[in-house]
Amino acid sequence: MTPLRVLRYAPEHETMWNEFVAASRNGTFLFDRRYMDYHADRFPDHSLIVFDDDQPVALLPAHLQGATLVSHGGLTYGGFVTGARMSLPAMHRSFELLVHHLRENALSQLIYKTVPHIYHRQPAEEDRHALFLHGARVHRRDVLLVIDNEERGATQERRRRGVRKASRGGLTVEESGDFAAYWHVLTENLQSKYGCGPVHSVEEITLLAGRFPQRIRLTICRDGARVLAGVVVFASDRVAHLQYIGSSAEGRERGALDATVDWLLEAWRGKRYFDFGAATEEEGRSLNNGLLEFKESWGARTIVHDFYTLDIRAGERP
Repeated sequence: MTPLRVLRYAPEHETMWNEFVAASRNGTFLFDRRYMDYHADRFPDHSLIVFDDDQPVALLPAHLQGATLVSHGGLTYGGFVTGARMSLPAMHRSFELLVHHLRENALSQLIYKTVPHIYHRQPAEEDRHALFLHGARVHRRDVLLVIDNEERGATQERRRRGVRKASRGGLTVEESGDFAAYWHVLTENLQSKYGCGPVHSVEEITLLAGRFPQRIRLTICRDGARVLAGVVVFASDRVAHLQYIGSSAEGRERGALDATVDWLLEAWRGKRYFDFGAATEEEGRSLNNGLLEFKESWGARTIVHDFYTLDIRAGERP
């Protein structure tokens, strides 16, 4: 077997990188360079490629944060993206090469996000075992609320009442390309609840939706021309991931968000999983009970998303 080697990603690798992600066992469009690089000014790229001879067998989307390599701070999930040729022994060797690369570059720590298993096209958890062997520790465990469309849980009656109220009030649910109109509602909602705005600016989400029109989709609930609620779906091959779930105060009174989620549950039945996202704060140590109750009321239940820390001690050999 040809020895594996690790190289830094460079712009000339873009086509190869994107083709590998598209054919990988656990990659999604978030790892496409057209998505990753929109915020390259905020996250200094230090992505890596593992080669077997001249063929890539794994990618590690990553950026530098001081003396720490983070996989990748600008993405919801991360870690090694692997192809069909990746085996468990090859992953063990890939981690040895990764640790060696960190030492060579005077980096003292690895922050490693995993890709939750619901996003895998095929089983791809070799990295978990390699992390264990290297003594990595779980420093964060997010709770994700997920519906399995093959075994759906029951929706609570209060959600069904909200849907009926929206219908009686003449509200309309539809897909829309008007991110600007919804971002106004979303921003006001986040400011009033949490004192912050959306992670993506309206310009950024519009740019990304233009690059990935089948992957990033906005659904709104409106009364005439007025937007009352909305949800952005990030669609991978197996998962419809809800992001930026929001409603105006009027929309909450009129069941607009219930109507929107109910519509989405039917529209995305073709995906195996319906991911409502996290219901935790403070690196998984605190539950947001309001979010948890809302997401569980639709029949969603818990999976966990783990984040690891691996400290690199000088002088040790893998």
